[in-house]
Amino acid sequence: MMANWHILDEELAIWLDQGLSLPLWWRDDDAIAPTPQLDQLSDLSERLGISVHLAIIPRDATSELASYMAQRPNLIPVVHGWAHENHAPPEEKKSEFRLHRLMETILQEAEAGMTRLRSLFPDSLRPMFVPPWNRIAPEIAARLPDLGYEILSTATPRTSVQAAPGLDQVNTHIDPIDWRGSRSLAAPDALIQKTTALLRDRREGRADNSEPLGVLTHHLVHDQDIWTFTEALLKHLLDGPATLWTAPRHGNGDPE
Repeated sequence: MMANWHILDEELAIWLDQGLSLPLWWRDDDAIAPTPQLDQLSDLSERLGISVHLAIIPRDATSELASYMAQRPNLIPVVHGWAHENHAPPEEKKSEFRLHRLMETILQEAEAGMTRLRSLFPDSLRPMFVPPWNRIAPEIAARLPDLGYEILSTATPRTSVQAAPGLDQVNTHIDPIDWRGSRSLAAPDALIQKTTALLRDRREGRADNSEPLGVLTHHLVHDQDIWTFTEALLKHLLDGPATLWTAPRHGNGDPE
């Protein structure tokens, strides 16, 4: 894998010269149990010194995962829907938490996700809801605070600080996987250009730099090229103006 990091390094140098700070976080989706891939994710997290918000599928999460993560505080549990099942009709994009079922049923599953993971991770679960496929109906999002959620995480730069009253929006922005093509690493130079453009938009005021810049990974499907690029990307950002963001345990903003 060859990649030209020059344009990103130039942008990061401008941030440093101007004394700017880039809030940064990492989310990885679809965990249910310890695996060799999860070992690789955790090892990379420790090596880089950046925690991973691990979006766990509540219905299928195992007690073995809870035991595993209890020994790895760099892995931070958050709620990933309920069962990661698609309920959309064939003509629509996949979703679990859009209005394709009764509202009561959907809310019961969102609540069950919180309850299940609180039982497994009573001291470390963060009140973040990550809808599968990053899709959720606004009507559902508006009800999440009633269930104990304080953060919603989907994808692309947010348009407002809150997705609904009492529900902060903290999205992901960079996904290295070519989901619609090879399902391996997307074109590295295109990923670097996208990252550079995201940073430039923040620096020049076209995007909200108070939103942590989110790197999104899916450890279970990574090949070596994806692992290698993810490590290199995070290293470049961490060597630049990045300040690490961790989801707080509660709305007081205290991650501890």
